[in-house]
Amino acid sequence: MNKKRIYLDNGATSFPKAPGVAESMYNYLVNNGASVGRGSYEETLDAQRVIFETRELICKLFNFDKVENVVFTKNITESLNTIIKGLLTDNDHVIISSMEHNAVMRPLNSLELKGIDITRVMCNKYGEIDPSDVRDAIKANTKAIIMIHSSNVCGTVLDLEEIGKIAKENNIFFIVDAAQTAGFLDVDFIKLNASVIAFTGHKSLLGPQGTGGFIVSDEICKQINPFIEGGTGSASEDENQPKYMPDKFESGTPNVVGLYGLNASLKFIFETGLENIRNHELKITKMFIEGLNNIKGIKIIGKLETEGRTPVVSVDFLENDNALVSYMLEKSYGISTRVGMHCAPSAHKTLGTFPSGTVRFSFSYFNTEDEIDYTLNSIKEVLRKVD
Repeated sequence: MNKKRIYLDNGATSFPKAPGVAESMYNYLVNNGASVGRGSYEETLDAQRVIFETRELICKLFNFDKVENVVFTKNITESLNTIIKGLLTDNDHVIISSMEHNAVMRPLNSLELKGIDITRVMCNKYGEIDPSDVRDAIKANTKAIIMIHSSNVCGTVLDLEEIGKIAKENNIFFIVDAAQTAGFLDVDFIKLNASVIAFTGHKSLLGPQGTGGFIVSDEICKQINPFIEGGTGSASEDENQPKYMPDKFESGTPNVVGLYGLNASLKFIFETGLENIRNHELKITKMFIEGLNNIKGIKIIGKLETEGRTPVVSVDFLENDNALVSYMLEKSYGISTRVGMHCAPSAHKTLGTFPSGTVRFSFSYFNTEDEIDYTLNSIKEVLRKVD
């Protein structure tokens, strides 16, 4: 008998993708196939129009008003590396939270060996940060504050609006990692007083892997050196990298087929409405948390309520091996989760789950209440089997 397949690892990458994503990508590959900026024939001009429209949709999503300052990369890790390594120089000071993903931690730790000064502001056991601690960490040479918007481990949303005000008051660049919030929260460039917002296309934006990018203010853009240099399709007579946007940061042939998919997923999000998506995801998250509260031998990591969180729930199976529980959920019940460190050891240390890690359940707009019921019952059955 075929077992059910229930995908609950949307914090890693969304599945299924938004309606229209696969069709748009297929249509491009079959009926177009051209690159962008490398010709003036019909197909390449059509592709350029789609890419430009996708930049406009990103602007709309983040309340950003400069289309040329939307930069596409292959993922948010590349975006963050571009910003971090292109901006920070010897003796600069940067402030981060203790909830950061390795996409921030690893490049910063590499730069620390070269003279960058890092202050890690500790969050509490729920993953929350006190903005006043960020203010207290500011030094005379503080150049940037880099913060994850929401934890990929426990789903807690950090108070970035208040931290953005602090950054603005002190003339410090504010760089936001929106990997877990873009497509779920209203992430507003202006309200956050952001200098950069980095995003990925394959999580809550419901698009394909290999798509991501960042939006960047003119002020910080001037200070960031390109991470990759090469052909842009523009100013080909010049062997120096263009300084104008977005060409400054977009060398090499872009992932055109992926951006066709991202274009379709963004349109689906706007047609469906962020509020509708968020309400559904929080509804099933609440249902899941309430169901877990009736199961002995487990601990929910982070907040127990839906306010101030995303649909990411980490669970520690106190009397059992987390990896075994995750394996049995998939093996016997077809439920896909992610177990371990989630590329965020600093967050796990903050939450008290290092080195054992957690089993992470992360939901999307396409998960149903029936799937939540099935998952809760499956957890109960697994725990009975391992006792």
